[in-house]
Amino acid sequence: MIDPKKLAERFPGDFTFGVATAAFQIEGASKADGRKPSIWDAFCNMPGRVHNRDNGDVACDHYNRLEQDLDLIKEMGVEAYRFSIAWPRIIPDGTGPVNEAGLDFYDRLVDGCKARGIKTFATLYHWDLPLLLAGDGGWTARSTAYAFQRYAKTVMNRLGDRLDRVATFNEPWCIVWLSHLYGIHAPGERNMQAALHAMHYMNLAHGLGVEAIRSEAPNVPVGLVLNAASIIPGSDSPTDLAAGERAHQFHNGAFFDPVFKGEYPKEFVEALGDRMPVIEDGDLKLISQKLDWWGLNYYKPERVTDDAERKGDFPWTVEAPPASDVKTDIGWEIYAPGLKLSVEDLYRRYELPECYITENGACDNTDVIDGEVDDKMRLDYVGDHLDIVAGLIKDGYPLRGYFAWSLMDNFEWAEGYRMRFGLVHVDYETQLRTVKKSGKWYRQLAAQFPKGNHKAV
Repeated sequence: MIDPKKLAERFPGDFTFGVATAAFQIEGASKADGRKPSIWDAFCNMPGRVHNRDNGDVACDHYNRLEQDLDLIKEMGVEAYRFSIAWPRIIPDGTGPVNEAGLDFYDRLVDGCKARGIKTFATLYHWDLPLLLAGDGGWTARSTAYAFQRYAKTVMNRLGDRLDRVATFNEPWCIVWLSHLYGIHAPGERNMQAALHAMHYMNLAHGLGVEAIRSEAPNVPVGLVLNAASIIPGSDSPTDLAAGERAHQFHNGAFFDPVFKGEYPKEFVEALGDRMPVIEDGDLKLISQKLDWWGLNYYKPERVTDDAERKGDFPWTVEAPPASDVKTDIGWEIYAPGLKLSVEDLYRRYELPECYITENGACDNTDVIDGEVDDKMRLDYVGDHLDIVAGLIKDGYPLRGYFAWSLMDNFEWAEGYRMRFGLVHVDYETQLRTVKKSGKWYRQLAAQFPKGNHKAV
């Protein structure tokens, strides 16, 4: 176990330690106070989509336990809270009337954070698209980008005076490929053409969102949270290295290139361009507005090798074997150096602003025994990755903060409630919260920073 006191000495005094959650995963109250269904509410009700047909109707009951959970964050000793705002609470149909009760909830959340000295990092979209928009095509329809623009303006008009930072989207890769090509997440599409339309219109929505945020709250730094793949070729052979480059274009370039270069990757477009939507004049200029910050979510590396038989579609790669059998309980390879490789590669390729590690953590399903959760694997995982972050800062990379995923166990999308990522254990029957060993260690780490920056207990 890494000594939290010694680790803290390697971070600058203004480095931000925080915790992260997402609305659909913790809030519950899915039919309360004017909220209407999202695509995830519908997806949960489809047999075979989500483990055990679990849903977000109750989740962690955060909507009704807001004050308790904000006290919990304060007791964790961290400086910042990254949360998402549920579009179906704010504009329940996606377009049309604004729901004041939904805005009132986030007023209470933001004000509650401010009263406790906790900085607010809001994400406008963490996958819960209002269901009615799916009838118009969802993210495969250009109109959704403009609906998002109005939603962003509505939120920032109300909350922008109290937010410390805001992100337009969380993990475009999941919104596009996982949801529209692989069919694993809502809406469950499995079609490349649909995915490419979702890609461009979500990128466009990001650009329109940046414009909306700055029109309503020009002093709030705006960014985008990306789960960039840490691509590691299976060998140094020319074919595997070329496969690694194609994998980068597909997994990362489809989102980084339009945002940070104002274009889509060349080989990607050559391979798939006949299925792309029309890119209208001005789209890429909107998408590539300069950002104030960006967020990186990292959990595992992506090892690839060339698919010599070209069985599938671009990028024509297959998964390479992991470096070891050390995995988290969800089956993801543990490889902290992958975070270093990703940051170095992305800053080599792009002119990027300052960065926050907006999600990092491990699925460790250790249960409560005698009132304690001895989740050593998660604790070691977080410590090893923070060791990498400290090294990157020493090397001159502008990493400004780290948000552990997640504050507490929650609805883990297609995995339902069987996978646990929290620093805090949640008993879903009683809603009892129990701080795990990893959470206590993280609290010790945050406590090493002077008051006035980090609010230590």
